[in-house]
Amino acid sequence: MGDEDDGLLVEARDLGKAFGDFVALHPLNVKVASGEFFGVFGPNGAGKSTFIKLLTGQLQPTVGGVRVLGIDVGKNARKVKANVGIVPESESPPSYLTAAEFLEFVARLRGLDDVDGKVRYWLDWFGINDKRDSMCKDLSKGQRQKVMLAGAFIHKPKLLFLDEPFVNLDPIYQRKCRELLMEMIADGGTIFLCTHILEVAERLCTRVAVLDQGHVLASGTIEELKESPDETLEDVFIRLVGGSVSPVEAADGGLPDEEE
Repeated sequence: MGDEDDGLLVEARDLGKAFGDFVALHPLNVKVASGEFFGVFGPNGAGKSTFIKLLTGQLQPTVGGVRVLGIDVGKNARKVKANVGIVPESESPPSYLTAAEFLEFVARLRGLDDVDGKVRYWLDWFGINDKRDSMCKDLSKGQRQKVMLAGAFIHKPKLLFLDEPFVNLDPIYQRKCRELLMEMIADGGTIFLCTHILEVAERLCTRVAVLDQGHVLASGTIEELKESPDETLEDVFIRLVGGSVSPVEAADGGLPDEEE
């Protein structure tokens, strides 16, 4: 019986990544079950983006392995990518396509019906239908982020991998996306989120892992990570990470992760 049949959608086993002598991610073990909203958070450069790239087959591990939807990512990353939604960190849609053309490409690649209707729906949902014929290179950062999110949502995947998805969104669309993600969870979906915005982790995640300098410092529910009822998630973060990052940097949602 495969992992997906057991309700286990993501499993990293002794997974680690090094670039030469630099260890970006020390070997770790993580399991995410169906219906979970699992969050990985930590300061910039903690290894979050490396982790999500390993899980989605964008990078090959130095040690260990990953199964997603019961599929060995190392052997069949293409099948994994075909069945999940992915929003990479700091990645934009192709500059030579319009917003509508990119979403049409994604929808046709995934074999969806009513492509025009789905493209129109998501452009309307994100409030960028007036930009449908604009080249992606001419869109603002926030508009490009909306196009990337629409491309991940368009086929209604049951598993989403999101790397800092809210960084370039205004507060209105941050809220809309949070509400949509919670609806997906309520409908049986599963979400794996990497972020350094503590408010997002506290509001959304059922379980979290705290990552710093490539190490998992702690994992569990937010309540399990607290040492007392009065402790906030920011308190937990500073206690675990120490003085390597300020509370302002951790909570303001400003700079994205550095490339690891």
